[in-house]
Amino acid sequence: MEKKDNKAEKHKEKGRYRALAFIKGPSLAKEKDVEISESEIPTWPYLIRKEFLAAIICTIILIVWSILLDAPLEELSDPTMTPNPAKAPWYFLGLQEMLVYFDPWIAGVVFPMLIIIGLMAIPYIDFNPKGNGYYTFKERKFAMLTFCFGFHILWLLLIIVGVFMRGHGWLWFWPWQEWDPHRIAAEINYDLTSFVGINSKSLLGFIIGGAVVIGYFFMGMNIPYRFMKARKSTILEKLGILKYSIVTFLFLSMLALPIKVFLRLVFHVKYIWVTPWFNI
Repeated sequence: MEKKDNKAEKHKEKGRYRALAFIKGPSLAKEKDVEISESEIPTWPYLIRKEFLAAIICTIILIVWSILLDAPLEELSDPTMTPNPAKAPWYFLGLQEMLVYFDPWIAGVVFPMLIIIGLMAIPYIDFNPKGNGYYTFKERKFAMLTFCFGFHILWLLLIIVGVFMRGHGWLWFWPWQEWDPHRIAAEINYDLTSFVGINSKSLLGFIIGGAVVIGYFFMGMNIPYRFMKARKSTILEKLGILKYSIVTFLFLSMLALPIKVFLRLVFHVKYIWVTPWFNI
């Protein structure tokens, strides 16, 4: 009984020192021979101190930079002279570029809302059993690849296109081409149903366009589901049908942007589904 009591007291004592180690650092734990796993390394003051110093250094650099170098501002606005092209600030050029391929309501309202909803849904659809703090490529391959695709390809690439490849009249200029203000490009764009000789604004065109859009999402959700179910993938069990539907819908919405860009630039397809309320 005395040995058991001594073990219990020793265990409690180590527990007290382990709790103090989170406040005073691992040096106290080493002095008292308390083992702390990697997941128990304290963030204060070690990580927070480095982040605070990094923030101060970046702030000082930006202040000095802004004092020494003038911002590349244009001349004062002249109501009698409209710039050509009239470009938004660089951080909005991705949205302005999407207006070339989508209806303004889709590009300016729906897609930004999907981005916000997708970011809000991440904590609820993440099924990683290890919880927060695991952000390596090995632990989160799909999440990191999806983020890199959405941010670097769908966002930064569109900004680069808007800054360097859109010249006068919002025409496409390659980096090695000179921006000719007198250039005229007469491009004829078609709706998808026009390729089969059907008016996109007719009832039949409305049905065909809607079938293509709905079929894209239906097949995009159904085919991976059946494939993973046939292979008895554990991802479906961890996600469930509701989370799986949300993830695939958001991912297919992301893929719709490069698909539409490809159809517009290669086949001159303006809209796939034309409705009285919106166009896709």
